[in-house]
Amino acid sequence: MIDLKQQVAEAAAHIRRQTACRPQVGLLTGTGLGDCAAMLDLAEAIAYTTIPHFPVSTVAGHHGRLLAGEVAGLGVFVFQGRFHLYEGYTPQAVAFPVRLLQALGASHFIVTNAAGGINPTLQSGDIMLITDHLNLTGANPLVGPNDPAWGLRFPDMSRVYDLELRDRTQHAARALDLPLRQGVYAGLRGPSLETPAEIRFLRTIGADAVGLSTITEVIAAVHADLKILGLSVITNVADPDRPAPATLEDIIAVADRSAPHLQRLISRVLKDLNPHA
Repeated sequence: MIDLKQQVAEAAAHIRRQTACRPQVGLLTGTGLGDCAAMLDLAEAIAYTTIPHFPVSTVAGHHGRLLAGEVAGLGVFVFQGRFHLYEGYTPQAVAFPVRLLQALGASHFIVTNAAGGINPTLQSGDIMLITDHLNLTGANPLVGPNDPAWGLRFPDMSRVYDLELRDRTQHAARALDLPLRQGVYAGLRGPSLETPAEIRFLRTIGADAVGLSTITEVIAAVHADLKILGLSVITNVADPDRPAPATLEDIIAVADRSAPHLQRLISRVLKDLNPHA
């Protein structure tokens, strides 16, 4: 049986044959947010199904392809669609795009998601800069033997989301006159959404927003020593005292409306990363 490191190496070799673009930045898009890749000067579009050992997206709102190109002179890989623990994937499979970025020499990782608001001051359509997270998935991609070439056995998690990238993002939001909130993201396994009692619990332990992704990839990115920027689009706000059903269709609709704003913000951050652009 081929081990994970060999699988990643074979996937990376395939990508090198498909495109001359090399990623400095990887962008992983969340539900309904794939169209924020429109900022990319596209070189290649590679279907996930053609990449050796690469998982396949099975959830609506995830295109399932890798876009390789440039933004402001930076090599950028955009993963249009991600994988989730609730689909039955292992944590290592969920983190496969991060390991691919690591193998290809990327230095920065931007992760976006659609999230439910828990903090009552948030509003549907808000963009939230992730300052920290709560791993409530019960899973971790680093479980098992550690390869020192990939990272430390016990990576420090005290500053997961890069302070410089957060500062750049706040500066970009002000320059664009784009409202930007900040908060703690709680990641659950799913696929069931939260009960009112669970929302109250999440508020109590300090969560501002909740979703079913991001945590696994971010832990792997910390292990890979990538600089991380996390952004959530708040698609609905949960009021445990007045619970209302949330549907995937509604979540995708809000994410679609917010994608252009998210694109402008990320594009400005990337331009700021390259002083020669």
